[in-house]
Order: sequence, then structure tokens, then C-alpha cells
Amino acid sequence: MKALVTGGAGFIGANICEYLLKQNFKVICLDDFLKGSEKNIQGMDLEFIKGSVVDERLIKSLNGKGIDVIFHEAAITDTTVTDDNLMLQVNVEGFKYILNLARAENCPVVYASSAAVYGDGFVPMKESQKPNPLNIYGVSKLKMDEISPIFSRETGLKVVGLRYFNVYGPKEDFKASAMSMIRQLGFQMLKGNAPRVFKWGEQERDFIYVKDVVTANIKAFEAEKSCIVNVGTGKRTSFNRIIEILNNNLNTDFKPDYFDNPYNFYQNHTQADPTLAQKSLGFKAGFSIEEGIKDYVLALTRS
Repeated sequence: MKALVTGGAGFIGANICEYLLKQNFKVICLDDFLKGSEKNIQGMDLEFIKGSVVDERLIKSLNGKGIDVIFHEAAITDTTVTDDNLMLQVNVEGFKYILNLARAENCPVVYASSAAVYGDGFVPMKESQKPNPLNIYGVSKLKMDEISPIFSRETGLKVVGLRYFNVYGPKEDFKASAMSMIRQLGFQMLKGNAPRVFKWGEQERDFIYVKDVVTANIKAFEAEKSCIVNVGTGKRTSFNRIIEILNNNLNTDFKPDYFDNPYNFYQNHTQADPTLAQKSLGFKAGFSIEEGIKDYVLALTRS
């Protein structure tokens, strides 16, 4: 089997590449290194193509590669980006080019959507509820979710959208300020500094470990039909609790340093309803927040 992974040197993409290679897939990794990291794919036996998903000519040139599945992870994921045209060009137009490639190669597509489509909506968040994106990133992901079922109906090809909640885990260090809150807080604590969070640390997130996200992608590839589903644990954890768990794993005793939240588009609570993912994909998160952070800290201390 041959897989194309766009954004393959990025956080989730690199983890997918690593898993696929262990399963004896042939992997084509596409990345422009504007957001991804060469370090993430060092030592991997894959075909690397440097380029962007918005390079239509490049994407068309991949036709004839014998691709069996596309895992589309390439995107601008920084929610603080305010350039609407740039966000829509990369996330939406790039997605259209990938779908056209899938049509030419007659293969399924699994793509990264986001819980950002829900905004500060009711929790637990269900795929059936009215979207309410609070920023252009969320809007771009919603547009992708609107395009995918139309394409699937027109072509008969399977397209599965995965609405990631708050993903954390190995290979995200290059993301700087866009790293998960777990990595940002852990990084501060490893440097001997008090973890800084918005007042009063009661914001909650559905944190899901990247190893579970990889599993969700594989389950999506194996699914019988197209769908758009949440990828989360179904549980939410406050930032204060995250700091407690990190303290336990790092053998530290830091107290939070609270400061004012400068963003008016901030999601205060996220929590996935995992029912549809379980029904459509047979996917259920395997790592609790405590287990995921413990595994992550072990990985960090080995690196």
C-alpha cells in the first residue's frame, strides 16, 4: 500500500508517517517546511517531496504515483493568524487540489478538520450541532467540511474528516507558540519557571494524545463510508489539573502564574461527544489524560 501524507513533517503528519512505515506502507511525505520540521522525519525510509499543497502544478504531478490513500494534514493551524486570504488559500484551496488528486488516483482521503468549527458552543460538542467558528481558522475548517461530502457524492470516493480536539504529544516542539498547552506548560516547568495560564486556570480542554489521533486516522482509512467525526476523548480537563499532573510526573511543585486573557475569540471549554466516531469508525481514545502525559514526559526525557 502507498500513502501520501501532506504536512508529513508536521506534528500529526510525522506521527502518521512513522506509524505507516512500521506497518510496511510505502510513504510519500509532502511538506514545504514552512510549518513542519525536517527533524521530525529524520531517519524515516520514505519518499520526500518538498512543496506546498497550494502548488497546483506540483499536486497534479503526483497523479500516476499509484497512491492508495491520502492523509491530508497540511494546513495553517495557528489560530492567531488573521490573514483571511492566506488561511483560506492554504486550508481550503489546497484541500481542493488534494481532492482533485484523489479523483485522479481514485483513492480515499482522510483529512484534518478541527473542533474550532464549534467555537464556544455547547459541550459536549456534537457533529450535528450548529457550527460557530470564532476565527478564520475555524471558518476554513468548516468550509473543508462543507466541501468534502459534496465531493464524495459526486465521485463515490470515501472522504473522512476528523475534527481534532486538543492534540498533544511527541514531534510538536517546532510549533513554538502553537504547541499544545500541555507542552507549553511542561516546557516552562522544565526550565524552572512557574507555568503561566489565563485567569484562573479553569478553562477546560478535551486533550487527546497524538498516538490516539494516529489510530483515528487509520480507522478512518478502514471505515466503510464517508463521514465527519470528532476525535477527542469525550472528557475535559482544566489547565489547573494539567499543571497538577505535570508536577506529579516532573517531580516539581509549581504554582500557576495567572494573567489576563487578551483574546476575545477564545474557546473556554471544549469536549467531544465521541459517539459518532465510535459508531462510524470504531474509534475510542485509549489514553487517559494521566496516561498520555506520563507517556509524553517519558518521551521528552529520552530525547
